[in-house]
Formats: sequence, C-alpha cells, structure tokens
Amino acid sequence: MELQDCAGQIGYALVPMIARGVMLGPDQPVILHMLDIPPAAESLNGVKMELVDAAFPLLKGVVATTDVVEACTGVNIAVMVGGFPRKEGMERKDVMSKNVSIYKSQASALEKHAATNCKVLVVANPANTN
Repeated sequence: MELQDCAGQIGYALVPMIARGVMLGPDQPVILHMLDIPPAAESLNGVKMELVDAAFPLLKGVVATTDVVEACTGVNIAVMVGGFPRKEGMERKDVMSKNVSIYKSQASALEKHAATNCKVLVVANPANTN
C-alpha cells in the first residue's frame, strides 16, 4: 500500500490506523510504502522509526522514500492525500492547478509501476466539505 504525505498531518494520522488494521481489516497484513517530498525526508524517516518501534503485528514492512517510483512499485492500494495546501490569496483554481501537476506525476508512476489492479483514493484541496 502506498500512502503519500506521511510526514504531514493527515498522513501521520493515517499510518498507525492502517498499521493496526483499521483501514484494510484486522486480518490483512500490510507493507506500507510511505512517500513524501524531499524537504520532509527526515520527518518521514521519523515516522518510519515510530512504526517499527510500535511493532504492529499486521505491519510486515515499511518503505519511507521521496522517490515516487520506489513508493509506487508493486502497490495494490494508493492513498493520495499530499495535495498542495491552499494559501492566503489563492483561488480554488490556483490550488487545483498546483495539484494537477502533483497528481499527474504520481498517477503516471502508479500506471507504470503499481499492480495492474491497484485501487487509488485521491483526497486534496480544494475539497468540498459540509
């Protein structure tokens, strides 16, 4: 399973739940491929160490990387939550434009390197919530 933005708040909140089986079920082992941007590499490695130290029984492996190809190779599920954050003065179309380039490169890597039956969930700003 590939999860992006693991050093960010959303990714950091999701990884222990995935490792405990909350997302995929209590009997489903998982190898977690965590992806983040190069400036977050040190934090990403910290997240990896926390997961390893926690010794989650379902967590069979952890890959922490800033390389999109390495993160996408062989994955069956991809959860993409690492969109560009909306900043002051930005219009929705500006955020969407930034996110298109981010997700386009990751989609290309998934198409080339993920399992052929890979399921992908994309959540990014601007998200409409009530």
